[in-house]
Amino acid sequence: MSKEIRVHLALAAAGLIYGANYIIAKAIMPVYMAPFALIVVRVVVAGLLFWIFHALFIKEKLVHVRDYKKFFLVAIFGSGANMLSFFKGLSYTSAINASIIMTMVPIIVLVTSYIILKERITKLKMAGIIIGGFGAILLITSSGASSEKTRFIGDLLVIANSIFYGIYLVIVKPLMLRYHPVTVVKWVFIFGFFMVLPFGFHELTQVQWSNFPFTIWMSLAFVVVGTTCCTYLLNAWALKHTRPSVAGAYVYLQPVFATFITIVFGLGSLDWQQILFSLLIFAGVYLVGKNDGH
Repeated sequence: MSKEIRVHLALAAAGLIYGANYIIAKAIMPVYMAPFALIVVRVVVAGLLFWIFHALFIKEKLVHVRDYKKFFLVAIFGSGANMLSFFKGLSYTSAINASIIMTMVPIIVLVTSYIILKERITKLKMAGIIIGGFGAILLITSSGASSEKTRFIGDLLVIANSIFYGIYLVIVKPLMLRYHPVTVVKWVFIFGFFMVLPFGFHELTQVQWSNFPFTIWMSLAFVVVGTTCCTYLLNAWALKHTRPSVAGAYVYLQPVFATFITIVFGLGSLDWQQILFSLLIFAGVYLVGKNDGH
């Protein structure tokens, strides 16, 4: 299997996990755990797992002193402001509205890549972004999105998250080229811990752990291990071998996966329109990744 195929499989797997996260995280918040408390748990556990894995299996040169500032900046967009705004916003708005807003990410990545990395915006990439975005919006609105259900503050926070995440995908790229992906995400979460703890400590003390049913424990494990550890590693490895704009385009697959997951669990149904819109998204992602050159 070629490296290009493995890169796309890694990004698709991350998209699948993120798609499920919209539904699973909503089961936890806010009934069993407030959003900032969930973020602290997520960052602490994932940070410890990355630290242990790095110590046991990754043999790499020490991080250069000048790069710690870069890791700190990446942590702001990748684990601090990013997570705080997303989970707080998701607790206020619906999973469908959050999915719609996150389709902004590929546009943000494309513009940021052009400004920071001088990545050329080709006609093919632009066409892919437009087709994928159009398909994503049609898919989600066909699933029952309604402006009446939109909570303004929640939507604003998710918009902020999409901006933070889009910038993160771009500014982390140079560090991925210099260090092992595990090294990068380890430091992102170490710095991220100090950013999220002041916001989530009080909420964490209010959690009634004894009230958690088994399904919520499993949901929490998915959010921590799946949505945090697995997705960050998959995206980190992929970013080492492809452009940020390609990774950003896979955000369009999240509503596709979220829709199919709701169908599998009997929470929705599939019609020919949803299939057509999903094909548009796949076509858009294909055009963005075509002839990537990495």
